[in-house]
Amino acid sequence: MPDSLDWKSVYEARPLGRNLLKNPAPHGSTSLLNTISDFTGWTTSIEVLPYDDSDIPEGVVVCALPTYSWFTMEQVVDLKAEGLWDELLDAFQPEIVIQDWYEESQLHKSIYQLHVKLLGADKSTVISEHSVSPTEDLSVYSHNWKEVSHVFSGYGPGVRYVHFVHRLKNSFLNNFFPTLFTGSSVIVKPLKTSP
Repeated sequence: MPDSLDWKSVYEARPLGRNLLKNPAPHGSTSLLNTISDFTGWTTSIEVLPYDDSDIPEGVVVCALPTYSWFTMEQVVDLKAEGLWDELLDAFQPEIVIQDWYEESQLHKSIYQLHVKLLGADKSTVISEHSVSPTEDLSVYSHNWKEVSHVFSGYGPGVRYVHFVHRLKNSFLNNFFPTLFTGSSVIVKPLKTSP
């Protein structure tokens, strides 16, 4: 343990075993995603996708097509600012557990993406990363909540930041149909990882 470590600050920060994401459920699990939701702590963006008319036969007149868009939310967690220290991250390498929940909205076969990177001190060197882009079964009506999780372990020295990005597909056709999410988390566990 480093002699220079301010143990009082570490104790007060409680960096182990708690969710390090700010505002992990900005609109809860039941309210509709909208512009009045509180996205404090998140950087958000919307990418409107082009219309997909590939399945429409030539000459057919279409009155309306659904508009799809990706709603992206991202957050960078500064592990040292949260109370962790270099020696712990580099030598002990505690597990970093990622978890997220999304609703199977049945809007499209691809409605959710998660990409998490463990970054070095320069915020650009990628030490480890994990991506998920599940395909949904549209033949069965379910609207179940699905858990996505990953444990980073044995990632090597140098990790100082966690970059958490998830994308949710939404649809608009006379009404707004969102893909909901809740319970996003980045938790550093006090468990030593295997080399």
